[in-house]
Amino acid sequence: MYYQDISLEASPIISQLVSRFKGTSHIGMFDDGEVRFVFKAMSPHADVVPTLVGMTRFPAYATSIGKVLLAYNKSFLQPMLAKGMFKQSKNTITSMEVLEKELAEIRKRGYSISDNENETDTYGIAAPIKSYSGQVVAALNLVGERNYMTGKEHHLIVREVVHSAQMISKQLGYMTINY
Repeated sequence: MYYQDISLEASPIISQLVSRFKGTSHIGMFDDGEVRFVFKAMSPHADVVPTLVGMTRFPAYATSIGKVLLAYNKSFLQPMLAKGMFKQSKNTITSMEVLEKELAEIRKRGYSISDNENETDTYGIAAPIKSYSGQVVAALNLVGERNYMTGKEHHLIVREVVHSAQMISKQLGYMTINY
C-alpha cells in the first residue's frame, strides 16, 4: 500500500476533522525507527506546526503517531532502539520500561497521547489506521495547543480522532466482523 492511497482516502475525512477542531492533523508511517508524515491538514484557526509532508521525521517514541505504530507493530521497536532514545523535550520518554508500559496502555485504550514530547511543543492524540488485513500501517493524529486539546472538548476530540482513523481504515478495506 502506498501513502498516496491513504492520502486519497483520508483527505475528505481529515478535512472534516480539522474543520471541527482547532488543530493540525497528520498521517504518519514508520520509517527506519522514525515517523515520516505522509499527509497534513490544518484548521484555519490552528497555530502553525512545523512539519513538512515527506520530509519531517521524528523519533517514533516521541510522537503520538509513533507510539501507536510501536504499540501495534513490535517489530518496529528494534529499529527505533537502534537509533537510541534521547530527550526531545522535557516530557520525552527515554526509558524502554516506561515506553513499554505506555504501549500496553495504548493497545488497551486504542489511541495514544503525546504531551509535549518533541520539539513542536504540542499535545497530540493519535489512533491506528489499519489495512484490509488488520495490520496497522499508519496512524492519524490531531495536534494542537495543550490547553485547547486537554480542555472541555478533550473527550470529543479523542472520540473523533479514533472514529476518523476507523473511517480511513474502512476506506482502505479493513472490516470488523462481529460474531
